[in-house]
Amino acid sequence: MTEFAQRLEHRQVAAYLGALAVGALIGLAAPGTDSVFEALIYPVLGALLYATFLQVPFTALRAAFGDCRFLLAALGVNFIVVPPIAYALSRLAPGGTAVELGVLMVLLTPCIDYVIVFTRLAGGGDRRLLAAAPLLMLAQLALLPAYLWLFMGPELADIVEPEPFLEAFLLLIALPLALAWATEAWAERSPRGARVKGAVDLLPVALMALTLLVVVASQIPRVRDDIGDVVGVIPIYVAFLVIMAIVGRSIARAVGFDASAARALLFTGATRNSLVVLPLALALGDEYAVTGAVIVAQTLVEVLGMVAYVRLVPRLLPDEPTLAPG
Repeated sequence: MTEFAQRLEHRQVAAYLGALAVGALIGLAAPGTDSVFEALIYPVLGALLYATFLQVPFTALRAAFGDCRFLLAALGVNFIVVPPIAYALSRLAPGGTAVELGVLMVLLTPCIDYVIVFTRLAGGGDRRLLAAAPLLMLAQLALLPAYLWLFMGPELADIVEPEPFLEAFLLLIALPLALAWATEAWAERSPRGARVKGAVDLLPVALMALTLLVVVASQIPRVRDDIGDVVGVIPIYVAFLVIMAIVGRSIARAVGFDASAARALLFTGATRNSLVVLPLALALGDEYAVTGAVIVAQTLVEVLGMVAYVRLVPRLLPDEPTLAPG
C-alpha cells in the first residue's frame, strides 16, 4: 500500500488526467448515472478534505489563524480584486441573462474546499487556507447578494439562499476538520490510532483522483444539453485563470509574502466555489435552466486548470526565503 501510494504521488498529474478522462467517458456513455455520481460528490470530497486536514498539525493550524496579514490579503483578493474582473468577464458572456448570472455566481464565490488540496500539492500554505475558509464562506454568503444587486439588479440578488452555503460549510469543512482533530488526538494516545492516521495519510492523491472522476461523471450530462452556451463561456473561465495567476503573483510579491503564502494567495484567488453555488442555480426556475450548465462548465475548466496550476505555480513563485516587493 505504501509503495502504491508513493508511485501515485510521483505520477499524480497523470492520475488526475486519467480520472478526468474516465469521468468524462462515464458521463457520456452512461448519462443516466449522473444522479448517482452527484450524490457522491459531498461524501467523496468530505473524505478528501478529512485526509488533507489530518496532515495539518494542530500547532501549525493555530499559528495560521494568527496570520492576520494573509487573512486580510485573501479577503482583499477575493472580494475587492476579483469582483471587477468577474464583472468585466461576464460582459463577454454569450446568450442572455441566465448565462451572465451563472458566470457571475461562480466567479464571485471563492473556493473553500479542494483549493486546500491543490495548494498543498503545489507546495503552498494549505493551513493558511484552512484557517481562512470560515471567513471566506461567511464573506461570500454576505457579499454575493450585494454584488449581484450591483451588477445585475435587485431582482436577481434575492435568489441567493444561505442553506447551500451553510450545508457545504458543515459537511465539507466543519465535519472533516472535527474528525481529523479527533483522529490526531487518538493517534497521540493509541498505537491503533497512529496506524489509522498512517493509513489515511497515504490516501490524498487517490481521493483527489476519485473526486475529479465523480465530479466530471456527474456533470458532463448536464453540460451536454447546453453545449452552445457552455462552449461560449469556456474562454471566459480560461481567461480568469490566466488573469488571476498574474494578479495573484503580483499582489503576493507586492506584499512580500514568502513562497508558501504567495502560492496559497494565488490559489485562493483563482479557484471558485462551483460545487456550492450549483445547488443555487439548480433551484432556479425554467428561465434559468442554462445557469447550472454554465456553472458546471467552470468546474470542468477549473479542475483541468488546477492540474496545470500544480505544475506552473511553483515555477511562477519559486521557493525563496522571501519575495522581494516590486
